[in-house]
Amino acid sequence: MYPNFIQHIKRYISLSEDEEQILLKYIKPLTLKKKAYLLQEGEICKANYFVESGCLRMFFINEKGTEQIVQFALENWWLADYMSLTMQTKSPFYIQTIEPAEIIAIDFKKQDELFDELPQMERYFRIMMQRAYAATQRRFKFFHDYTKEENYRFFVSLFPEFVQRIPQYMLASYLGLTPEYLSELRKKHG
Repeated sequence: MYPNFIQHIKRYISLSEDEEQILLKYIKPLTLKKKAYLLQEGEICKANYFVESGCLRMFFINEKGTEQIVQFALENWWLADYMSLTMQTKSPFYIQTIEPAEIIAIDFKKQDELFDELPQMERYFRIMMQRAYAATQRRFKFFHDYTKEENYRFFVSLFPEFVQRIPQYMLASYLGLTPEYLSELRKKHG
């Protein structure tokens, strides 16, 4: 049951079989179709979402009315609007499935209870947040230090299988490119 979820957690902390059963009391599995929303602008993010299978995107609508993707999440990745989640305020973001997905949700209101019962989960989430924050810092550096073409090549080298799974217009949005320019880069770099 939820092999990716349990295995991922066990990469960072130890959990006995009894502790796994305790953890499973705090999760809510979700089976979602393609293009289903977990969060929409103006709603409060109520859970932290782990991708057991499938792919998610987080985006906002900019002042021109265009979707701007800020993050993707594949298998074994977490996704939430952390400001909305921790402050319980309205979100400016949408979280949507790109393909059918199996998601594991940990409700914000139950998270502290989980940490009380399994203190090592707090360590796990600290590690996840540190990794996510480090990735965000690196992304900002790349966007400021490298050309759009260098950013594209770097992303493709890091996530080659992912690039095949998402529509080209979404990858263009995430990388700050036009779909036309991305098409030129794909032709140029194979």
